[in-house]
Amino acid sequence: MKIALAQLNYHVGNFESNTSKIIGQINQAKDRGADLVVFAELCVCGYPSRDFLEFKEFIGLCDDAVQKIAAECNDIACIIGLPTYNHNPEGKELNNSAYFIENGEVRAIVNKALLPNYDIFDEYRYFEPSTTFKCIDFKGHRIALTICEDLWNTFENPLYVTRPMDVLIQENPDVMINIAASPFAYNHDEERINILSDNAKRYKLPLFYVNHVGAQTELIFDGGSLVFDNTGAMVDELPYFEESVAYYILEKKSEIKLQQPSTMRGERQSNIEQIHQALVLGIRDYFYKSGFKNAILGLSGGIDSAVVCALAAEALGPQNVMSVLLPSRFSSDHSIKDAEDLVKNLGCKHEIVPIRSITEAFEAALHPQFQNLPFNIAEENIQSRSRAVVLMAMCNKFGYILLNTSNKSEAAVGYGTLYGDMCGGISVIGDVYKTQVFELARYLNREREIIPINTIVKPPSAELRPNQKDTDSLPEYDILDAILMQYIENRCSSGEIARMGFDEQTVRRVLRLVNIAEHKRYQTPPILRVSPKAFGMGRRMPIVGKYLS
Repeated sequence: MKIALAQLNYHVGNFESNTSKIIGQINQAKDRGADLVVFAELCVCGYPSRDFLEFKEFIGLCDDAVQKIAAECNDIACIIGLPTYNHNPEGKELNNSAYFIENGEVRAIVNKALLPNYDIFDEYRYFEPSTTFKCIDFKGHRIALTICEDLWNTFENPLYVTRPMDVLIQENPDVMINIAASPFAYNHDEERINILSDNAKRYKLPLFYVNHVGAQTELIFDGGSLVFDNTGAMVDELPYFEESVAYYILEKKSEIKLQQPSTMRGERQSNIEQIHQALVLGIRDYFYKSGFKNAILGLSGGIDSAVVCALAAEALGPQNVMSVLLPSRFSSDHSIKDAEDLVKNLGCKHEIVPIRSITEAFEAALHPQFQNLPFNIAEENIQSRSRAVVLMAMCNKFGYILLNTSNKSEAAVGYGTLYGDMCGGISVIGDVYKTQVFELARYLNREREIIPINTIVKPPSAELRPNQKDTDSLPEYDILDAILMQYIENRCSSGEIARMGFDEQTVRRVLRLVNIAEHKRYQTPPILRVSPKAFGMGRRMPIVGKYLS
């Protein structure tokens, strides 16, 4: 049996595009002599569709797409993913389903059993879990077809009591196929490989796994579809962060032949390399799928805005990026020069709009209320909000989308101004700690100097008062980020973190800052997710909660 794995970039709710892509690959696979072409979980509608799934018309459009796809499946079979009605009066009315289509007809329907309900996943909100499992016979092979989480388990500490494969293996299948929508996190690729390899070894079957690629708002899918033999050895690994189709001959349980040179990448990419690719893809797809073309950002001469500008220029083309320098009375000469050097290195457009007169106008208007009171955070934030007013005015006038440039360290401790530097259409590095931003800058400079060296080596500063440095308000970033990592990603308490060797008062102060800044994070733009625990839909905390871990 000749199998094609189609790793494609889908668009939520864009049935015309998704259906066209699927049919195009069916016809190409047919021309290549494939017997079966396999697409990803919920490929027909895109993933995650969220509350679109509550619209009957949306499910109807999925059905219409299936009819068009099935009409192309002559002399070839395909596996596609979509939501379907189950007519169950006692549970949820939808299933997360896989259709096996052959000769113009849906020959088999497999429904997902293990519905993830953690971190970014919320499938129990929409779908009813399946409790029946049956193999599919095709071309002399018996296929055990499962959907994503149905294989996503560890056998020593299982997430679920009943695994679909424990039932399906009793029917003596020849091969496992798993269709998935597995989002990217920088530590996820090896975890995914290990879990799928364990499944192949446990059941002594070859395994074909196909994943989404592309970004859907904040979620990024990295592809990396996989093939294993019946010993758990990896046979092939499709490229990461790009569309790809690969062909294989399955002769028997122990033998899989590639129909093209192996795409396996060999040495695994570093976390920073993966984060770089993910962010570029996330920016590009956010703009392309939203119908936008031009980005704008405030360029301060600091490392955060410099990294975001470089990523945006790579994703959208420098001609589509407008960088606006917004010097205030506290901006240093070197910051302006660093920003000018960056736009020269990138070749993107730029404007200079001084905000001193704007902030002075605000201060003059507020003088009756503020008179005889010392300069403090109120005046600092007027500067930040003045920058936002300028940037949003340019968005309205010229059709730009504003890129937010706040990093995860700042977002965590509330070191940002609501309706100022925290505004934007998409947060590019809001899931990237400050220490990782420095790593990204050095990685972007791997071949030539893009980000000026002075931007990387100078002490970080918001430049909202004379000689201000971030460390005036925060611990050194290497200490801060280490504490934040333990609290946010690893969910450790203050006591546990202190026992790791951190100063207890510093730990308690940092955790308090994180907790009291929750109201700010509720008002930030969507954050491109690159870590295993990002702010946003994957971390849901009460705003008024009193608990301090």
